[in-house]
Amino acid sequence: MPAGAQRTMTIEDPRGPVDYEESGRGPTVVLAPGSCSTGAAWRPIVAHCEGRYRCVTTSLPGYGGTAERRTGADASIAHVAAALEAVIRRAGRPAHLVGHSFGGLVALAVALRRSVPLASLSILEAPAAQLLDEVGEAAHYHAFRQMTDAYFAAVAAGTADAIASMIDFYGGAGTFAAWPPRVRAYAVETTAVNVRDWASAYGFRLTPALLASLDLPVLIIRGGSSHVAVRRANELIARYCPGAALASIEGAAHFMITTHAREVAVLLDRHIGRAGA
Repeated sequence: MPAGAQRTMTIEDPRGPVDYEESGRGPTVVLAPGSCSTGAAWRPIVAHCEGRYRCVTTSLPGYGGTAERRTGADASIAHVAAALEAVIRRAGRPAHLVGHSFGGLVALAVALRRSVPLASLSILEAPAAQLLDEVGEAAHYHAFRQMTDAYFAAVAAGTADAIASMIDFYGGAGTFAAWPPRVRAYAVETTAVNVRDWASAYGFRLTPALLASLDLPVLIIRGGSSHVAVRRANELIARYCPGAALASIEGAAHFMITTHAREVAVLLDRHIGRAGA
């Protein structure tokens, strides 16, 4: 593929279509976005990586053109991981897998399933609440639960912008209000999918022993201004993954792939370079 060229297609998976877009040449980097977004969320990072990597983006089930494959009775994260694995298989070579937010948790599930070849793993603030619970971090686990309980109650009550409280938990007070109208509208539109994402996250039992079984280069990135419970959860992922690197971006919060794209890209570049070497 010529440098700068972009290829957009749909993977016709038996469980439903999956978004697939790639651009550039070089080592393959698969970028999994978080909730309430599509592969377009990675454009600032892709722009910084231009000319060095073959960047592949997608949307998780229920977002963009990727079909939802979970049900109310079965919201297992395995269904989401399988959609991401279809993208990695289509990419056709061992991938440097990068996931942000819920996409980071899904990327971790993919690594633990070992169904596709990975060259490295990078996680940007995965909502690993269950790990907090497993290791007895009750206060931080309760922070997640308190937020989601209030959020789900607001959704059940029919509050149109109930998702704003979840966004502000991650990004800080006023984050949702500061987003462009079209971005806010998409978050509201996909609220039901995000609620299902949380069911997937809380149903994903994540233990130190599972993390200790990973055998690939791992990078964990967190924001210096992120919620303390999110920071702690990702610190623990790094602690229990053998040889994992933990990096913090000062002044950044959860939505760092937009607000601090250059800093994120530099960290990813270093990690991928070391993994390739």
